[in-house]
Amino acid sequence: MPNLRKVLINGAEIEVDPNLTILQACEQAGIEVPRFCYHERLSVAGNCRMCLVEVQGGPPKPTASCAMQIKDLRPGPDGAPPVIKTNTPMVKKAREGVMEFLLINHPLDCPICDQGGECDLQDQAMAYGVDFSRYREEKRSRSDVNLGPLVATKMTRCISCTRCVRFTTEVAGVSQMGQTGRGEDAEVTSYLGQTLDSNLQGNIIDLCPVGALTSKPYAFTARPWELSKTESIDVMDALGSAIRVDTKGREVKRIMPLNNDAVNEEWLSDKGRFIWDGLRRQRLDVPYVRENGKLRKASWSEALGTAAAALKGTKVLGLVGDLAPVEAAFSLKRMIESLGGSVECRTDGARLPAGNRSAYVGTAAIADLDTAKRIVLIGTNPRNEAPVLNARIRKAWLNGATVTVVGPDADLTYDYTSAGADRAALKALVAAAEPVEGTVVIVGQGAITEADGTAVLAHAMALAGKMGGKFLVLHTAASRVGAMDVGAVTEGGLEAAVAGVQTIFNLGADEIDIKPRSEGGPFVIYQGSHGDRGAMRADVILPAAAYTEENGLFVNTEGRVQRAFRAAFPPGEAKENWAILRALSAEVGQVLPWNDLAGLRKALIAAVPHMGALDAVAAVEWRPLDLIDMAEAGFRHAISDYYLTNPIARASVVMAECSAQAKARAAKPAVAAE
Repeated sequence: MPNLRKVLINGAEIEVDPNLTILQACEQAGIEVPRFCYHERLSVAGNCRMCLVEVQGGPPKPTASCAMQIKDLRPGPDGAPPVIKTNTPMVKKAREGVMEFLLINHPLDCPICDQGGECDLQDQAMAYGVDFSRYREEKRSRSDVNLGPLVATKMTRCISCTRCVRFTTEVAGVSQMGQTGRGEDAEVTSYLGQTLDSNLQGNIIDLCPVGALTSKPYAFTARPWELSKTESIDVMDALGSAIRVDTKGREVKRIMPLNNDAVNEEWLSDKGRFIWDGLRRQRLDVPYVRENGKLRKASWSEALGTAAAALKGTKVLGLVGDLAPVEAAFSLKRMIESLGGSVECRTDGARLPAGNRSAYVGTAAIADLDTAKRIVLIGTNPRNEAPVLNARIRKAWLNGATVTVVGPDADLTYDYTSAGADRAALKALVAAAEPVEGTVVIVGQGAITEADGTAVLAHAMALAGKMGGKFLVLHTAASRVGAMDVGAVTEGGLEAAVAGVQTIFNLGADEIDIKPRSEGGPFVIYQGSHGDRGAMRADVILPAAAYTEENGLFVNTEGRVQRAFRAAFPPGEAKENWAILRALSAEVGQVLPWNDLAGLRKALIAAVPHMGALDAVAAVEWRPLDLIDMAEAGFRHAISDYYLTNPIARASVVMAECSAQAKARAAKPAVAAE
């Protein structure tokens, strides 16, 4: 730790790290310094000048506090600590002048601006501005930029803080935005009129301190003071990003990220942010029963009775979908096993071993990537499978980490060394591995869903062991780790479980094909929130709540137990997942021993103790698998279309538009350089 240095800030003496900027030192002292361009996770631009302070002993003019470090300050007479003042007449006059300049060309359209009520410029103009302007010239106007279907622009409001430019280039890793021109002609734009090709572009909406960049799907649908705000977690991937769900009445109006340094920092993927319009489309709001080949509406008593009759006296299999909370998976397992059946959560065929947490979770935490020196990616494209995790890998790469990829080439937003695209490359990497400090090995679902997935997983674990590093399994399903923890797995995997089954209870598993009844397929009971693939195959449909409509536990890809909270209520007659299973258990004569969510969680924690340690990663015993031969084949990525991976996404008009645009961009031939 560096030696601390004393400074005087507004007369109070504090000790701070000399590598901190004046602005950061002021924050440690509890003093707020206004800013527009500065952001703690982006490089320092120093161009808005709103953070001016007075430094005694410095130049006879205000100093930009975001751009000067404490170690660069000169001491006072006789070695006295440097003196910083944030409330002098000089500072007040300087900030008023900066605010006056910023507002010269601003349209001052606050009443019709979608950023109204949560605009930094608006707030700071009230605190540091004056009630008049000396400028009577015509205001400068700028053309709006088409950034795609997610981010709306009104560039006349832009104050050239360049936060959006720095985020897209530094964090998201795309170089499609920049500032062109000089002086009055300077403007932030996209080069050659390109739309943004990033799964993280929505974050520039949060970063923009004015109304220049706003959410296109959310625009003019609500004001911030009309919204009820609920903290929760994102389930569009297995990262478990912290989010805030904003609702107006019964409808979700937007989803925004919350800060969680251990998981997502303060970023959120575009699918997690803009999925909310899919929460109200194609919803299942009443039970259905198939009669004479067609689905018809039914009462709850009829639907539960029909489902119970199909479950009794038959060979039963329960399937756990990608978005099911832990409580639902646990309830389903208890009920199905009481009927002599089995439950399987690995619906994509992943060869994840039951009972060995080090093999289906790993030993690495997401935050370990920050200090990693070498990262090995096996059969995964984290840019699509977990965009926020990919940004964290990029940050490690910017800090000097080397990245090695075993699998197909992909644009990962950072440079990497390809070790090969097939199993032979992985085998050679394991054979040549030597200890390397700060290694993290990440294996994706695309590498372990083939027939030799167990062998691939064993080699990946062997690589981590020989390199003396940490191991992480990157899941694509938010429910997978939690369902594995409660034992929702069968002995022989999905293929063996399905063989000879007469009745399947499908708990939101929409990414699996089930043989039709006309071809001798099983009777299917589907419990889920959307009329998607699973509901189309069902004989009985039990409408359930989506992830924003019930309280539930999820375990993320690193094994962290997290809570999702109800932000809205399910539509129509839809019920919470655990409540449906509790009611059905009474119909089949195997009553689950709880009557409320608290009782269910008590039983869950008794069976799986680490479920009681919220927001913590339980210690994992390292148990590497025995090495067995792999097939001679290449690797593939688990996700082919990032925007359409689950029923909620496929119900979203915004995600459909993003998917179509991504396909058009991929199909467009590259322009040859002249």
